[in-house]
Amino acid sequence: MAEEQGGVLTGANPTHYNAAEPITLFIIQVIMIIFFTRILHVILSRFRQPRVISEIVGGIILGPSVLGRIPHYMDTIFPKESRPHLSLLSNLGLILFLFIVGVELNPKILKKNARVAMTISAAGIILPFALGIGVGYGLYRVMDNDNVSFFTFILFIGVAMSITAFPVLARILSELQLLRTPVGVTALTAGVGDDVAAWVLLALVVSIINASSSLTALYIFLLAVAWVTVVFVVIRPILLKLIVRTGSNDNGPTVTMMAITLSLVLISSFVTSIIGVHAIFGGFLMGVIIPHEGGFALGITEKIEDLISVLFLPIYFALSGLKTEIGLLNDGEAWGWVILVIIVAMFGKISGATLAARFNKLTWRESLTIGVFMSCKGLVELIVLNIGLDAKVINAKVFVIMVAM
Repeated sequence: MAEEQGGVLTGANPTHYNAAEPITLFIIQVIMIIFFTRILHVILSRFRQPRVISEIVGGIILGPSVLGRIPHYMDTIFPKESRPHLSLLSNLGLILFLFIVGVELNPKILKKNARVAMTISAAGIILPFALGIGVGYGLYRVMDNDNVSFFTFILFIGVAMSITAFPVLARILSELQLLRTPVGVTALTAGVGDDVAAWVLLALVVSIINASSSLTALYIFLLAVAWVTVVFVVIRPILLKLIVRTGSNDNGPTVTMMAITLSLVLISSFVTSIIGVHAIFGGFLMGVIIPHEGGFALGITEKIEDLISVLFLPIYFALSGLKTEIGLLNDGEAWGWVILVIIVAMFGKISGATLAARFNKLTWRESLTIGVFMSCKGLVELIVLNIGLDAKVINAKVFVIMVAM
């Protein structure tokens, strides 16, 4: 007790991990991640790179690939036993971020250009998904893991290859001031379609991963559908009445409505988690039912968005970097897979979306622009890869290959 009260004055080492009082080392880790990624963003923003790139690269540099080569660095600053605390905070932030993404999905935007966007979205999923299955056939040999079924593995790789990172796409379009242009609106709407399809596919993959049998997977899927029904049919009408009654739609969310809404987000995440689908689906689902008309959606976004982007997300991406060991790409075959995966992923997305846009009578320049936008990777991709790594569907080597892509 004397050492705890005296702290450094009694010779205590602040970098020593103490399971009973983990806050000291935790603060060191968080400060390092935030400052390092922010400084990196100042440099990379000159090349018009979104913040997510700085956070991924920062995590890789802070991890075993670069600074981790310094003797005792990883054991001192990021010991394995301390990482669950970072993971807990980052996953809470991820739930809140996906809630905000759901809030920003305005159904009115989906209705405009719906036919064109859905065609582009479908082509942008089907072609890379098919090519991803082909690549997965070869990557399964790299896995060298008999505990994972071939079907689950190639399905997972197909999903990972076919995703468009909607949050990153929206951020890039905003930074380039293209959100209000026809190309920007079409790309964003198609990105929404991709995002929804990606979550459905990912929910299917996660249910298969968590299921001990195909019958269990069916039960997980049916329970997920039941919860979606409860959210839209029961919770949404009650939430809308509460928003109106408290005046939150006119003057922004009250403290009571913030408490109710965030509690519902956590409850929804809890339900999807115990069902066998990832907790982030619960947060995303609760965001979708928030009304977009009035000041409630804008107010709740303004209240928590900065905290998420400044504190939570950098930790999540840095953790992805900490899990990435570039040293695992230690032979020509591994680098060959990296190059092949990158080429296939870009070709599938760009060509599929471009041809679909051209089929809908957009010019070649507009079509190619949309194709390149749809090839955007980032947040959602990393979420998928981390879920796969944690569930042991992919190993560390395949994870590094996919992160490089």
